[in-house]
Amino acid sequence: MSHGFFTIISREDFEELLKGFAPLGKELVDLSLASGRVLAEGIIAAHDWPLLDRSCMDGFALNARDAFGATESNPGYLECTATLPIDKMPSITVQPGECARIATGGVLPDGTDAVIMVEYTGEMDGTTIEIRKSVTPGENVMQRGEDARAGKVALEAGTVMRPQEIGLAAALGFEKISLVKSPRVGILSTGDELIEINQTPKPGQVRDVNSLTVAALVQRAGGIPTRYGLVKDDLASLTDALQTAIDENDLVLLSGGSSIGVRDLTIQALESIPDSETLAHGVALSPGKPTILGRALGKSVLGLPGQVTSALVVMHVLILPLIRHLQGDSKAFDATRRPVRKAELARNLASKPGREDYVRIRLEERDNAPPLAHPVLGKSGLLRTIVQADGLASIPADSEGLYKGDLIDIWTI
Repeated sequence: MSHGFFTIISREDFEELLKGFAPLGKELVDLSLASGRVLAEGIIAAHDWPLLDRSCMDGFALNARDAFGATESNPGYLECTATLPIDKMPSITVQPGECARIATGGVLPDGTDAVIMVEYTGEMDGTTIEIRKSVTPGENVMQRGEDARAGKVALEAGTVMRPQEIGLAAALGFEKISLVKSPRVGILSTGDELIEINQTPKPGQVRDVNSLTVAALVQRAGGIPTRYGLVKDDLASLTDALQTAIDENDLVLLSGGSSIGVRDLTIQALESIPDSETLAHGVALSPGKPTILGRALGKSVLGLPGQVTSALVVMHVLILPLIRHLQGDSKAFDATRRPVRKAELARNLASKPGREDYVRIRLEERDNAPPLAHPVLGKSGLLRTIVQADGLASIPADSEGLYKGDLIDIWTI
């Protein structure tokens, strides 16, 4: 059966189909390997953190009432009765009119509720301290349980583990945490014109570029890529390779298949696998229209365009969010999370309504002004257009284009 036609759906509808694939299961992972990954189970604090009230600054622990009204021109005076060691519990009680010298991280002694920074003090003699600034209760103090309370959820399931979340988990003593598994991504390269990168191309041949660039992007999104090499353009070879990749991975990407014949083979191979179906054949993206989405054994299978720039745009717009979604990131498809820069468009850009255009952009930095956004135009089979680009400009499907001088968002890639 021929599938040489497209049934174009919008990018939003395509994303809804991708969201239908459930996030993966969970695994216990060393905290040192958690960066960028998503919590499968919430982290519950076994104890308060901080354990006790601690100083944020080098200075003097005091009762805030004793510094009330102190200024540079009207200082107050307190007697320093102790220098507190940072590694021991204080054994004193600070009385009214007294203070104690404290280092950053030191535990506040009884009778104190604030710390005045050493910069706002002066020593009058051996024990008398001049106070040149008022403080409020809790000022310059990390209070007990301010980061986490014993028995309470410190980090919710679904949290993306950035360095700061890793730091909190470490403070609470978690050596290992439960994370959503990283998706294993199988990458197949189709096309009889393809050769290995260590071979010399003859007329009509090209080296296998897509599988390497796609694998690099998969790694960037936290996936685990496996390249299965070159697959011949015949149904038996493609079906066998596809079945193997589906069995061994959570997501399969077929790189290639821009021609109608190869697209048709891709769909035939997919549909010949038990418990499989084609969900979409074409998306209203430019470049990237001939993208295929299927399901086999409950796993997502995508046929990427053969042209390298088209494949990379589809990876950024659709596949990288899918990989993050499979890792449990609930906001994976939220376009507002894209890293963007404001730039002034250097020329008019026309677009055909009905499709979402992604134009490669080179940024020209300027002093005291937003950078100029220069469209890098060219055929989607040319690497130059994406190599020279600093980012992508999105033109909505209901727009006929953008105008020179418009201040637009550039999605940095």
